[in-house]
Amino acid sequence: MSKKIGNDEYTEFDDLYNDSEYMTESERTMIDFEVTLIGKMIEAREERGLSQRQLAELVGIKQPAIARLESMKNMPQVDTLLRILKPLGYTLAIIPDQTSDDKR
Repeated sequence: MSKKIGNDEYTEFDDLYNDSEYMTESERTMIDFEVTLIGKMIEAREERGLSQRQLAELVGIKQPAIARLESMKNMPQVDTLLRILKPLGYTLAIIPDQTSDDKR
């Protein structure tokens, strides 16, 4: 299936993702961050042998909320993210961007 946007026709997500006229670098960065974050959450949950329901019970939220996060239908607020990461043995950290050319 393809999608026509303006005069351009796209057949895959990569076509849109790599089109700088359709998606900005900051939008690509955000997508990459979200995919990495959610992927790591799923990986950590599975490594600990937890179902979505078990994680939800540990966190104090409902299982469908975990399912929505894992399917990237919703992105968690920072406080919710911290609550989810805690029983998985993770936290958030701000670290220097090693790919940046900026001098800090």
